Amino acid sequence: MFNYIFSLFSYDMGIDLGTASVLVYMKGKNIVLREPSVVAMDRETKRVLAVGVDAKKMLGKTPANIVAVRPLRNGVIADFEATEKMIRYFIKKVHNKKTLLHPRVVIGVPSGITEVERRAVRESAEQAGAREVYLIDEPMAAAIGAGIPVQDPEGSMIVDIGGGTTEVAVVSLGGIVAAKSLDVAGDKMDEAVIQYFRRKYNLSIGENTAEVVKMQVGSVFPLEQELTMDVKGRDLLTGLPKTITISSEEVRGALEDPIRKIIEVVKNILEETPAELAADLVDRGIILSGGGSLVKGLPELLSQETELPVNRADDPVTCVARGTGAYLEELDNIKKSKK
Repeated sequence: MFNYIFSLFSYDMGIDLGTASVLVYMKGKNIVLREPSVVAMDRETKRVLAVGVDAKKMLGKTPANIVAVRPLRNGVIADFEATEKMIRYFIKKVHNKKTLLHPRVVIGVPSGITEVERRAVRESAEQAGAREVYLIDEPMAAAIGAGIPVQDPEGSMIVDIGGGTTEVAVVSLGGIVAAKSLDVAGDKMDEAVIQYFRRKYNLSIGENTAEVVKMQVGSVFPLEQELTMDVKGRDLLTGLPKTITISSEEVRGALEDPIRKIIEVVKNILEETPAELAADLVDRGIILSGGGSLVKGLPELLSQETELPVNRADDPVTCVARGTGAYLEELDNIKKSKK
């Protein structure tokens, strides 16, 4: 009874605590926040100077006394203190002192993390002010958020490509039948683009520029009309600013290695899937979610490699957050069913 009364007056939230960005779902309000997972801090005092959008603008541009960090790497906490401060900032931003009660929080986590890493996420959220913390595996959250009928007795496959991890899973009857978490995703694609510019053009570019190149002209499958764009960086030989023009064919070559690793994992999970559920995938196909799935040509390439229909989810970036929100909405029912 008391938990029910608390739930009426607290602003409970679901959090997609991603390597690249944090999305927050507030109960009854849908997605209320979407910001980069970046924290800018004073090196000496550890005082937080900026979080999210403002902090990301500082990446690669900070003076010696300021450091802009991504507190999560490959989907897990790399800097506990920075993560706690980031979560606290986002909770405070969306909570906005509307109630004296601390919120219940549901957080999506990679399926492959250890119990120690799960505990770190839970403790980080508790330190940041959450009243109760619940964890849900990201592939399940992504499947729910993508609208996949996870409770059905048929098999469905979700491939969630985030910033730090790619989650591949086959779900059926409300559970995960086969899953794999791979530390190759959007960030590794950006790194591949950065390395390509260094090797081919002796040009140094930053993470933000690499991400823009990937999303604007990057492709993993031949396009009907190939694209080009001008890219600015620093010439490694002269140390001077320099501009070069790059094509989508070149970016396709740069992305080949990380994309190939993702496809291999998808094929491995298909091989592990029981025959009856694998047969369901012939009709249901594969659903793509996550920001990394927005790279041009990925559905076409994956369909060619697996001989299965492949589609992107509607608004793939918000799937995990919407999945945590759906779990949050059903939390009271779930707790009652376990009693």
